[in-house]
Amino acid sequence: MVCGYLFLEYVRPQSIYPVIDVLPWTQLVVIGAILGCFTDKTVRWVSSPINVLLILFLILILISSYFAYFPHVSFENLDRYYLWVIIYFIIVNIVNTRRRFFIFICIFMLASFKLSLSLAMTWAQRGFAFTDWGLMGPPGFFQNSGELAIQMLVFWPIAWAFAHSVRPYITKWWYLALLLMPITAIMVILGASSRGGQLALVCQLLVMNYRYVFKPKILISIGLAIALIWSFLPDEQKQRFETMGQDGTSRQRLLYWENGVEMIQDNPVLGVGYFNFAPYFERYYPEDVLLGKAELPHNIFIQIGTDTGLLGLAVFSGFLLVAFRLGRRFKAEGCDDRQVLIGRCANLSLLGFVVAGQFVTVAYYPFLWIHLALIVALTNSFRASHKRRQGRS
Repeated sequence: MVCGYLFLEYVRPQSIYPVIDVLPWTQLVVIGAILGCFTDKTVRWVSSPINVLLILFLILILISSYFAYFPHVSFENLDRYYLWVIIYFIIVNIVNTRRRFFIFICIFMLASFKLSLSLAMTWAQRGFAFTDWGLMGPPGFFQNSGELAIQMLVFWPIAWAFAHSVRPYITKWWYLALLLMPITAIMVILGASSRGGQLALVCQLLVMNYRYVFKPKILISIGLAIALIWSFLPDEQKQRFETMGQDGTSRQRLLYWENGVEMIQDNPVLGVGYFNFAPYFERYYPEDVLLGKAELPHNIFIQIGTDTGLLGLAVFSGFLLVAFRLGRRFKAEGCDDRQVLIGRCANLSLLGFVVAGQFVTVAYYPFLWIHLALIVALTNSFRASHKRRQGRS
């Protein structure tokens, strides 16, 4: 059921084929997964610092909603967070063995690969040409090109680690087939026309090779890679980089950020209220609304800061720090260095989310919450398997 949820949420077949959209499929599989927790004797409560932070953040959101400038707006959007709390606890408690984690991560990659392969082919078929809308995913979280690019930023490092981890056990052709996952994901990032996504990709590649980046051969290779990527970008996309900060969209975002920081300074404890940024902006900064109506702040930290104040920002930063530490310290007993890449590459995924998140409003999208569930399930499942082996010996 939990794998079914991941497939339905990421691939969205019910949106692609309306004929099957006759039942609330995602709700049904979530209910099935919850019921399964009570019938599966292997399910045990998983402890993690992330658990405490998730509950603490939920409490802050509820308090912020109560004291918000527009409480009705806050309470209408509560499901945008508390559903992720439910999904997180379902995943970390059910995905509790190495085999289950292997199946779950395979579903995650196949669902993402379905998006990356089809959209990379779409971009290639139109001659790698530029369009204002970039590349679009199915209706849902990844329909917009900016959010689609972030999913690919999260996906490709994990897919790259997976391919290298299983390389000793598969044929050369299978290995090359698996490499299509990160390759097509990067193609989608380039074709999505998201400047934030493309900047995040460069940061990921630099961090990935930071130990070797100053060697002459590596510098030359990086230079050639950047030149190749730049040559693939259509002229219209290059112009978007050249006009960054000057076009209407950029100027509006700068006003969001500037006034968002002022909102946090004026309301430092709990912010202006959960999901209150847009109505607050329209009421108190009407002269700075350049595009017809106010939107969300296009920055995850300003979004969290205006939603829940400095208290919420502290908890949100805790999510990032704990996830980074779990990925950095991950070590699978009995595995070689090739097979622990996923922990380090999970941090590259996190980096991609954070960098790209400076330009879009995705704090309550699945990227971070599914990532937290993955890294906790990864750590717990390998630790539990090791303890069971020690108990048998």
